[in-house]
Amino acid sequence: MLSSPTSRPGSAEKHEPGDADPATIGVIGTGRIGLALVGHIAKKGFTVLACDADAAKRPDVEARGARWAELSDIARDAEAILIAVGYDRDLRALVADGLIEQLRPGTILAVLSTVEPRTVQELAANGAAAGVHVVDATMCRGGRAADAGTMLTFVGGDADAIDRLKPVISAYSTDIVYTGAVGTAQAAKAANNLLMWACLIANHEALALARRFGVDVDVLRDALLKTGAENGVLRHWGTSTMAWADDDLEIIQAMARHTGMSLPQSDLNRELCRRLKPDKFELDKYGV
Repeated sequence: MLSSPTSRPGSAEKHEPGDADPATIGVIGTGRIGLALVGHIAKKGFTVLACDADAAKRPDVEARGARWAELSDIARDAEAILIAVGYDRDLRALVADGLIEQLRPGTILAVLSTVEPRTVQELAANGAAAGVHVVDATMCRGGRAADAGTMLTFVGGDADAIDRLKPVISAYSTDIVYTGAVGTAQAAKAANNLLMWACLIANHEALALARRFGVDVDVLRDALLKTGAENGVLRHWGTSTMAWADDDLEIIQAMARHTGMSLPQSDLNRELCRRLKPDKFELDKYGV
């Protein structure tokens, strides 16, 4: 099992690759999270090649020390490639467009996006046939942690490939947790997301109910953070955009269907999140 990095990102000297370490890193997808990671990886001394479907992101990518490149150039030159596209369908589109076929044997392809486990498993099977090492490397803690370089990354797949990639992951993660085979990191991330969205709803209900009875919710929230009701969403109350709630819960529902499970709370939470999103954190409107 991989251990957590011993120092915070940015505190160490620039990375000097060993014989087995990748020195040129490709990043596909430079959205809110991907762009932050590009900066951390470049600061560690890696050569970073990045691309995005939105060419307007090029100045921001270059400002963070990376080189804007075509996908074909990344496939040819990068020894490890991080995929940070938004959706499962985006990852599948990359595969359908022949991404694997463009890579050199021995390339490490890490899926950072939150997708269905079987999507990564299918990609890994295709990669193995071409000599490409596909690893599952999805992340938790959101935008604040991405900016700070303090992500928690779940990793799954071939241990040797992950060990080679660890200096890259450590550039933006303070915690790295090895979960097992390819696809297990996605399952671990799904568990995180299931709990996170359930807490968001429960926090709204608890605070809205207390407010109706005249309780100062700021005082209550501070107190609840010292009890067994404490949770990360409550700790960072008011900051969630809920941008990924529906997609996260859709993936969880698909995973449950695939295994023949019933997850009634998650099904309900998806509908509740849809209702909550327009008026999130407005307690006077909750339950009306």
